Amino acid sequence: MRRIVRFGLPFIIVVAGAIWLNNTSLWSSQRAGLTRLAHRGLAQTYPASSLTATTCTAARIFPPEHSFVENTLPSMRAAFAAGADIVELDVHPTSDGQFAVFHDWTLDCRTDGHGVTREHSLAELKKLDVGYGYTSDGGKTFPLRGTGTGLLPSLDEVLATFPDKRFLIHIKSNDPEEGRQLAGRLKSLPESQLQRLMIYGGALPVTAVRQSLDVATMSGTTLKRCLMRYFLLGWSGYVPSDCERSVILVPVNYAPWLWGWPNRLLNRMNEHHSEVFVVGRYDGEDFSSGIDRPDDLRLLPAGFAGGIWTNRIDRIAPLLQDR
Repeated sequence: MRRIVRFGLPFIIVVAGAIWLNNTSLWSSQRAGLTRLAHRGLAQTYPASSLTATTCTAARIFPPEHSFVENTLPSMRAAFAAGADIVELDVHPTSDGQFAVFHDWTLDCRTDGHGVTREHSLAELKKLDVGYGYTSDGGKTFPLRGTGTGLLPSLDEVLATFPDKRFLIHIKSNDPEEGRQLAGRLKSLPESQLQRLMIYGGALPVTAVRQSLDVATMSGTTLKRCLMRYFLLGWSGYVPSDCERSVILVPVNYAPWLWGWPNRLLNRMNEHHSEVFVVGRYDGEDFSSGIDRPDDLRLLPAGFAGGIWTNRIDRIAPLLQDR
């Protein structure tokens, strides 16, 4: 028994040392700079607690600190000017074969329109006031009402306005036909512009996009498989196929538990043509919070060179200049 113990302890030490050497960031090269992703451009924000799939977030915003409305050209322009490297936006197909840039499945929450977004033509959607429904005091006042008429853009308009910028496109459905339609529309872009795009959303449309375009993609299904399998096997340097050519969102409070965090992990994913973005704390409820406060930034390692997802690019970008 003592011989077994004497033999086993050195073996365990050697194995543990090998795993540590394979995952430490001490000698990993570090990419330059941090990538800042602005969620929906420069947008109005709201409490992220107690959200459901039907919550009208426009009806619970914080008192506005600016006049921008999410998913519009002015909000994207302001986000890039504030320091965003990438802007996330949401798309819906329209009844006339276009793609409208708008968040909600229905129009009733944010606009003066009614019904399902995709059941309208682009011309009909452009007549709406996308700032109509925003209120921070329970409906007593609507500070953005009247400011958003005609501001709902098409995806074509966004890409034509910002041909040299990066975007993360969010497909809001799980319809594979929508993925095929989006891929068909994006195929006409120059390759240099196409490679600036990433796409995420429902598993079926994302799979359809991935089959047609060589761009980074992600669905909730692939993200969960990527993170779980990497957590189990990443100690060996193994990168699961679901982590390849992907967009990888990691809650800031879970990131330190991933093998190789931070630099070795970032390098591994980069070698597999994937980008890692740190999002806000995950507490089992909401997965859309961002790196929005100074306290969130303090959880990132010094010199972090991955990506961050933020809802407040106007607040966070100036703080990053001091890091």
